[in-house]
Amino acid sequence: MSPQRRQPLLGESDLPPAVVIREGARAEVLLIGDHAGNAIPSSLGGFGVAAIDLARHIAWDIGVRALGEALSAELDATFICQSFSRLVIDCNRDPSSAGSILESSDGTALPGNVGLRPDAREERRLAIHEPYHQAIAGELQRRRATGARPVLVALHSFTPALDGAQRPWQLGLLHDEGDTTLTRALLGRLRQEPQLCVGDNEPYRMDGTDYTIPRHAYPAGVRYLEVEFRQDLLPDRERARQWALRFAGWLRDAMALL
Repeated sequence: MSPQRRQPLLGESDLPPAVVIREGARAEVLLIGDHAGNAIPSSLGGFGVAAIDLARHIAWDIGVRALGEALSAELDATFICQSFSRLVIDCNRDPSSAGSILESSDGTALPGNVGLRPDAREERRLAIHEPYHQAIAGELQRRRATGARPVLVALHSFTPALDGAQRPWQLGLLHDEGDTTLTRALLGRLRQEPQLCVGDNEPYRMDGTDYTIPRHAYPAGVRYLEVEFRQDLLPDRERARQWALRFAGWLRDAMALL
């Protein structure tokens, strides 16, 4: 008797791994959301994680989907975002690294990831991680082919407190190598806002764990931003829209200086 065929990771009822909003938009800005979704593939069932935990920061970047959609509309910019939870596979981590599929996160056990076989890890990479990155690469290539000089803007959000420490920054810009001219210009613009607490490589540093910006921006010399919004600023679509309008204005000011 032949062995039973294993159910594929993604089925017909599942979302696509990469959602493209405002495809073909005119702006040179390309918005991306590595952690914009918190879906779990239907084949994984409950994944062993409670629904309340799938709504927490461990599962996704809260508010980023709404923020990206509002920015896309305001800037007439394409927004490519990931549908699936970072708990399934983290699209901002090297898929060969241990950090791409965790067995626990911020004290929460992830039974669906414990003892995962290499072939199961590879299936997640092929089904979720790589299609998302191919969508980004394809859009950047399309723009470069027309002579445009794209700007890659990675949207993230962070929890207001972690490990008992409060995080005062409302926004943070992360940077390391590559073309940081836009990052520096935007930092200068944001610091003109007296009521704004801005982090320079806070609450995180762009380091060896980041994957998306190094993969797509560094080799081609693409101008980039990696911006973090504190999650309590984005509790609903209306607040996300308000922050998107403010951020779009600051971004336009910074880009005008280049």
